[in-house]
Amino acid sequence: MLLETFPKSNKPGVLYDYEAILKILPHRYPFLFIDQVLSLEASAEVPSIVCAKNVSFNEPFFQGHFPGEPVMPGVIQIETMAQAGAILASLCCEQECSGKRPAFMGVDGCRFRKPVRPGDRLEVRVSLDKMRRGILFFSGEIRSDDAVVCSATFSATMI
Repeated sequence: MLLETFPKSNKPGVLYDYEAILKILPHRYPFLFIDQVLSLEASAEVPSIVCAKNVSFNEPFFQGHFPGEPVMPGVIQIETMAQAGAILASLCCEQECSGKRPAFMGVDGCRFRKPVRPGDRLEVRVSLDKMRRGILFFSGEIRSDDAVVCSATFSATMI
């Protein structure tokens, strides 16, 4: 998919919205956790992306995690970073990723620093640090109100 073929958003501060994301990721509700792409540095020495996720009280995982004290599960935060990484890989490694879908391989050094609650707007920052033998290595962090809530390094391959 050519980067130029994706419809750009007309919203200020938003590069791509839901329409473009649905063309890139195979995920769908209730397991799609990226709402917008805010910025993209696809041709930089270290490619990077900044995405947004608006956390709604209506997220299905809040029904049981935890009733009366809803907190976004850590594994969902990791998946959110992985989805941002998949978008980044699809847009900056077009030749290597064309016609393939991302497969998450592992996560290292994950830290959760602050709970994510309904109403939070998450800024998901991911960089593609290197690619070796078909494996993509990423680093990422999630911020809310300018505070880091989660950070990790992770890897994926395209299958």
